[in-house]
Amino acid sequence: MALYSEKVMDHFRNPRNVGVIENADGVGEVGNAKCGDIMKIYLKIENDIIADVKFETFGCASAIASSSMATELIKGKPVSEALALTNQAVAEALDGLPAHKVHCSVLAEEAIKNALKDYYAKSNME
Repeated sequence: MALYSEKVMDHFRNPRNVGVIENADGVGEVGNAKCGDIMKIYLKIENDIIADVKFETFGCASAIASSSMATELIKGKPVSEALALTNQAVAEALDGLPAHKVHCSVLAEEAIKNALKDYYAKSNME
């Protein structure tokens, strides 16, 4: 059996939404010292909708695939849905991750939540 699903490999080889959003409404960065993965998520929010989302990830195939899938799952969605995104939803959308790589989907969830926190801080909202 392959270690990674086709979806993981697809999002690793052809990641969606890679890049930087200049003057982003929210930016979230997380890192995992143990594995060295660093994930940065940029959000453009218009009328409470995630109009655009980009990411920069330095890490393994699972980290890149998780970032890519997570951005796909929240793009065009209301902020409330993005806040509710779980690492399980990211992993399921990728048709699963190896047990020792589940932390990559957790990083994606945390990066999005941090970017939303940043957005709320900049907007003076709770």
